[in-house]
Amino acid sequence: MKKQPTLKTLFMASLLGSALALGNSAMAADDLASLEAAAKKEGEVNSVGMPDAWANWKGTWDDLASKYSLKHVDTDMSSAQEIAKFAAEKDNASADIGDVGAAFGPIAASQGVTQPYKPSTWAQIPDWAKDKDGHWMLAYTGSIAFIINKQLVKDSDAPKSWHDLESGKYKVAIGDVSTAAQAANGVLAAAIAYKGDETNLAPGLELFTKLAQQGRLSLANPTIQTLEKGEIEVGVVWDFNGLSYRDQIDPKRFDVLIPSDGSVISGYTTIINKYAKHPNAAKFAREYILSDAGQINLATGHARPIRADHVKLPPEVAAKLLPADQYKSVKPITNAAAWEKSSKALPQQWNEQVIVEMQ
Repeated sequence: MKKQPTLKTLFMASLLGSALALGNSAMAADDLASLEAAAKKEGEVNSVGMPDAWANWKGTWDDLASKYSLKHVDTDMSSAQEIAKFAAEKDNASADIGDVGAAFGPIAASQGVTQPYKPSTWAQIPDWAKDKDGHWMLAYTGSIAFIINKQLVKDSDAPKSWHDLESGKYKVAIGDVSTAAQAANGVLAAAIAYKGDETNLAPGLELFTKLAQQGRLSLANPTIQTLEKGEIEVGVVWDFNGLSYRDQIDPKRFDVLIPSDGSVISGYTTIINKYAKHPNAAKFAREYILSDAGQINLATGHARPIRADHVKLPPEVAAKLLPADQYKSVKPITNAAAWEKSSKALPQQWNEQVIVEMQ
């Protein structure tokens, strides 16, 4: 039987391939060796918003500890809290690196609390998913999906698209649009399916208004707890959340799919603290996260790697993700300023147009 490559082998192969792509493999290899040595000298990397259970960060922290002797501690918090922490602590920084939603990467950079670092796999990250100076870049994506409880929704009635929702007999749960990025992106995804975009959420709001008028909009939040209790018939979730919930509860009980008529693809990015006490360890952590081995770790946690087109996932890991052909109709946010404006206006619009129609 052919021996499978170790994660360290995959990591080093990824770095070598990227160095060759840069056109000066010797210099790139020297730079990476120097970064590794500096990271080991610092000996630790402290993160925020990167807990073990989320997107299998545990796999990466374990690798960095066992292979490079980097100690690690995480404090879980929201994207906004992470940025506020960097800004408040400044030179007394207790965190070196964080993981924030895509919309928060530019915010962190504009507030001057990040430092740039372009990993050796930089060229394989899509332009829409990175800052030109390397202050932020998505490590993994999230696309809005449906999670369907097959015990409560008949196969013949199960939705494959947003348009299918209009004629269904089940309730649809999207969560709190005023506070949850997942729910807000759900409205945007619906808008995209009806020819809207980040500048025009009206088509998405119209769909959910129809569901409310039909008495088919559920105000329950689609979480692992509500799904397990059978409180959700059809939920609107990030794909990685839906896949994780499905596998944790019962893979036979739920279907997870990307709506065929359109969705939005976003994701999460590392940000390196400008004031980091262990800046080289933070940069090396980002390097590892964007390597083949790091991307496989994320996929093991059901998060679709940003370099999915360039990384060969082991079959058992690929099985944890949705097939690539389901993503044919997903679109990235190309106008971040418009989305920021639209998402800020969304809670009031949701209350005035959708909630008032609840039956």
